[in-house]
Amino acid sequence: MCLDGELYDLSSPTVMGIVNLTPDSFHADSRVTSIKELTGAVRRHLDGGAQIIDIGGYSSRPGAADIDEKHEKLRVLWGLECIRQSFDKQLPISIDTFRSSVVREAVEHFGPVIVNDITAGEGDPDMLDTVAHYKLPYIAMHMRGTPATMSKMTDYDDVTAAVIAYFAERMELFSQKHLGDVIIDPGFGFAKTVVQNFELLRRLDEFDIFDKPILVGLSRKTMIWRTLGIDASRALNGTTALHMAALERGANILRVHDSREAMQAVRLFEAIHGKVTPEMIADRPHNPEIAVARKSTTRPTRKRLRL
Repeated sequence: MCLDGELYDLSSPTVMGIVNLTPDSFHADSRVTSIKELTGAVRRHLDGGAQIIDIGGYSSRPGAADIDEKHEKLRVLWGLECIRQSFDKQLPISIDTFRSSVVREAVEHFGPVIVNDITAGEGDPDMLDTVAHYKLPYIAMHMRGTPATMSKMTDYDDVTAAVIAYFAERMELFSQKHLGDVIIDPGFGFAKTVVQNFELLRRLDEFDIFDKPILVGLSRKTMIWRTLGIDASRALNGTTALHMAALERGANILRVHDSREAMQAVRLFEAIHGKVTPEMIADRPHNPEIAVARKSTTRPTRKRLRL
C-alpha cells in the first residue's frame, strides 16, 4: 500500500484501531467527543500496536439514522486536525466515509488518507474519481441497502459466492477508474445474518482470487455476542477467537476496538507460523511491546512509523 509516497507492506498482519467521532456507534467505549478523549483513544491504539487509525463521523451500525454531509465533514475534519497536531504526521489515517466531499476536504486540509468506503463507491458517484485523482488507498466494503435497511436485505442463495461476484464486478470498475491500492472488506455484519457471517468467515480464503489485501471488521459484532448470549461490552474474548480464525484464512488487516489484544493474536499467529525467533520469545516477558521478528521476504517491508 502506498500512502503519501511511502510504501507500507500488508503481507504481514496489520492492526487498524477504530476511533468513532459519532455519539451513537454501537460500542460505547470507542466514541470520543473531546480532544482529550480523542488523543487518549489514539494513544491507546498506538501503544497497543495499531499501525493505522480509522476515524469515522457517520455511524454505520444497523438501524443507524442518516446524518447530513455538513455534520459528518465537521466531525472528520476536527478529528484529523486533532490527530495531526498531536501525533506523527506520517501516521496512516483512514477515514470511514462514503462521501467524496469529505475525502476532498480531508486531503486538501490534512494531506493523503486511506478511504474506507462501506458502499464500495455506490454511495456517491464521484467517490471513485476522487480517490483516483488523489491516488489514495481505497477500502471497498460489501453491503446491501443502507445502515437503516440492510438488516432486511439478507436473501442470498450463497452469501460467499454473492460477495465474491460483487467484488468481481467492482474490480472491473476500479480498474477502469485507475484505482491503485484497493483493499477488500467482505462486510461482516452488513446485510448478513449471524449464520451468513460465520459462513463468510469460514470461506474467507476464497477471496484470495482477487490478489488484494483483505480487511476484516469482526470486533465485538453481533455475530459474536449473540452467539455467546452476552453483549458487545463482553465480546472481547470472542473477538480475539475470531481474529485468529480470520488470520488463518488470509486476513491482512484487523479493524478493531482493542488493539493490544488484536496484536497479541497477531503475535501468536506469527509464532504458530514460525515468525518468532527463540531470542524474541525469551525477551518477551521483560519487554512485552517488542516487535515480532518477521521472516525475510522479497516484498517491500512496512515503513517503520516514528511514534
